[in-house]
Amino acid sequence: MLSFYKKYWRTAFDIGLIALTVYLIMFVFSFLYNIATPIFLSFIVFFIIEPFAKFLNKRGFKKAIASAISVLCFIIIILGFFFGAGVILVSQIAQLQSKFPTYINMLQTAFNETFTYLMGKAELLPAEVLLKLNETLQTITTKVSQLMGEFLAWLFSFLTSFSSFLVNFGIAIILAYFLSVEISTWRKFAKEKTPNTFKQAFAFLRDNVFKGIAAYLKAQFKLISVTFIMVFIAMLLLNVGNAFTIALLSALFDLLPLLGIPVIFIPWAIYLFVIGDTWLAVWMLVVLGVVMLTRQILEPKITGNSLGVSAFTMLSCMIISLSLFGVAGLILSPVLLILIKALMDQGYLQSWIRLPKEEFETPPPKN
Repeated sequence: MLSFYKKYWRTAFDIGLIALTVYLIMFVFSFLYNIATPIFLSFIVFFIIEPFAKFLNKRGFKKAIASAISVLCFIIIILGFFFGAGVILVSQIAQLQSKFPTYINMLQTAFNETFTYLMGKAELLPAEVLLKLNETLQTITTKVSQLMGEFLAWLFSFLTSFSSFLVNFGIAIILAYFLSVEISTWRKFAKEKTPNTFKQAFAFLRDNVFKGIAAYLKAQFKLISVTFIMVFIAMLLLNVGNAFTIALLSALFDLLPLLGIPVIFIPWAIYLFVIGDTWLAVWMLVVLGVVMLTRQILEPKITGNSLGVSAFTMLSCMIISLSLFGVAGLILSPVLLILIKALMDQGYLQSWIRLPKEEFETPPPKN
């Protein structure tokens, strides 16, 4: 064991130093994100509005006017999307709400019939078994009530955080406008005052990381678009109401780590089995299987070709980062993973980690 430590202590120290650096970056970013969320969002809005503002500026518009027009178009598109989607969602949710009592009555009828059947069979069971069965039912009821309470608390927290996000997003749009107007001044300042080392680091990030992030976002958009289209077409073919809402929710859940469309389709299929609609329940499971199989086939091709990072590695890092640093960690983890991949491809990471040469048949890269 002592010889092992002697051989690998430098390697462990180098890896630990890199891990500590990554942790500190994540910690600082999460702290800054929590206290300055609108500023980070403003950069996203800026990158969206700046190409059109630059286009108008080259056509003779003053930059302030060009940026204002670009921001206005951005707001109109965002509001139009939310308004259109909101109208469809509200109408379909209203239809669902009107049919909700019918669904509840069907579920209660199925439950009563099943309960009556079980009670008839239970008379033949020993008293000890009946007592154990009652205790199990009470435990299940308590657990379901607890889960419902946790779900309502989560829903309230989500709505509260979403309201805060809207406020931050509104502030971000204003900040993005001023950034667009003043971008030439900031670029001139950065060019004159930034040390060459930081310029080289930014060039490396721009050429290797930022392009990778753009490819990652494009890949995720392709995947959720495929999910939305497949679910929407399936719901229309099966003549299921609220097809747009179901497809939109499926796409959103498909984007979230550890969730995905099984969160929607499996409880739905169980409900259909309970109420006796076996045909539709089977088709829901078929749709779920086809969508998940299609995603498993497409995901390595789309995401892997875009990033050069496996979906398992990306998802694992996002889950760990989400647990440690919250939303900020979820945002930054793809950036750091792509950065580490780029550093490895360029040979920097191998030169930073000292490896015992006698442990390899082929000598490792020179430190």
